[in-house]
Amino acid sequence: MYIDSHCHLDNPKLKKTVGEIVRESEENGVIALINSGYDLPSSVRGVEIATKYSSVFTTVGIHPHDAQGVPKDYLMKLEELTSKPKVVALGEMGLDYYYEFSPKEIQKEIFCQQLELAFSLKKPFVIHQRDAMGDMLEILKKFPNPQYQGVFHCYSGSLEVGKELVKMGYMLSIAGPVTFKNAKKTVEVVKEIPLEYLLVETDCPYLTPEPLRGKVNYPYYVKFVIDKIGEIKGITSEEVAYNTTKNSINFFKLSIEF
Repeated sequence: MYIDSHCHLDNPKLKKTVGEIVRESEENGVIALINSGYDLPSSVRGVEIATKYSSVFTTVGIHPHDAQGVPKDYLMKLEELTSKPKVVALGEMGLDYYYEFSPKEIQKEIFCQQLELAFSLKKPFVIHQRDAMGDMLEILKKFPNPQYQGVFHCYSGSLEVGKELVKMGYMLSIAGPVTFKNAKKTVEVVKEIPLEYLLVETDCPYLTPEPLRGKVNYPYYVKFVIDKIGEIKGITSEEVAYNTTKNSINFFKLSIEF
């Protein structure tokens, strides 16, 4: 049994309907899919999808790419959405300086506002970070220890920073790039960070793992991530699946039997 802790079920790159993806995921052992919102429209769609399918849960939030131009009342709308039964976290939120589609200062402002909302609601939150770890750490250190209330989705940083984040109270989510030949940093992270601090994800339809790299990614391909973690740690895939599933259930406070 697996949980895909981060996917985008409404993405137009997907070649199948949401219903087909959910059914095929369930048939391949995925007991829960955490859909990720990235702006207000996608967050609303995520709630609609989660309401329709029992194995789908969702997050609501503003991605750093979409930080510029958010409505003035966006926080109120996010708070309203978090009251929906299957909304399990805020996010994805954070900083992305690789593309910088939104100015850095606006990214930081919107990220901090969402963090404040997550802490005030005592809601888990999902962090997106790319080429911005310095500012990210500076911001996070201003907030109280989250007690594993926050997760770095598709963690790609160094082992040193990974250890610091875990010490600060954050979880790390591992995605398809761990299977890539040049994934030295992520392999080192997986090898050294205890399994109790790891989640697994696909970020579907992106970041398809080997041996299917280059094709559209689907939630049930999370098995390839799990297999690779088992290979790196020298344990069985079953042990990885059990523990990462338990971690996701605890992190997102999922009301599912396991």
